[in-house]
Amino acid sequence: MQDIAEGFVERSVPKRPSSLPIEIVEGLLLAIVAVTTAWSGYQATLLDTRAITDYGTSSKLRIASQGAQTTAGQQMLYDSTTFDAWLVAAQGNNTDLANFLERRFRPEYKVPFDAWLATDPLHDPSAPPGPAFMPQYTNAKASEAAQLDKEANHAFDAGNSSRGTGDEYVRITVLLAMVLFLTAIGPRFNSRSVRLAVLALGVMVLAFSIFELVTVAI
Repeated sequence: MQDIAEGFVERSVPKRPSSLPIEIVEGLLLAIVAVTTAWSGYQATLLDTRAITDYGTSSKLRIASQGAQTTAGQQMLYDSTTFDAWLVAAQGNNTDLANFLERRFRPEYKVPFDAWLATDPLHDPSAPPGPAFMPQYTNAKASEAAQLDKEANHAFDAGNSSRGTGDEYVRITVLLAMVLFLTAIGPRFNSRSVRLAVLALGVMVLAFSIFELVTVAI
């Protein structure tokens, strides 16, 4: 009679489907999420460090550019002042003073000055007003300042780009954290269908996160 009763109980209580496949998928999901989260977080930190470095480089270049521009302004002021004194001496026929001042011209300024003198400016009214208006007139420090400012802008833009990409990795890391939450909460449900639904949602969020990672990395 006891055997008959036990057989009746076994037939009346349906067997629950095995949860082993779900647990395997959840384990794989956790492994993938752990690796992906670590990599995404590393990339975010790396890019944040790179952004800080780029911003620092931009600041250094900007300071150097300002220094070069200040030097260029001082040189231009010296050129203008010396030329004005030379012009007064030349118009007053003070040859000794004019020659003295001419020897004090910067080598860079002497080139446009000689080209300006070749136009006979003291007798030709159509000649350029001064050496600064000649095509040969350049200032190396001013060109250096412009180049440094351009490099500073480039470094600053690179910093902004790195910071923006790093923010994208942080956003993806948050999505991956959601996958961890879904994977952890799934086994809490006794209902197999609910557990499967939570697992499916976690897989979809993970797939989207990996797609976003690939997009950002490219």
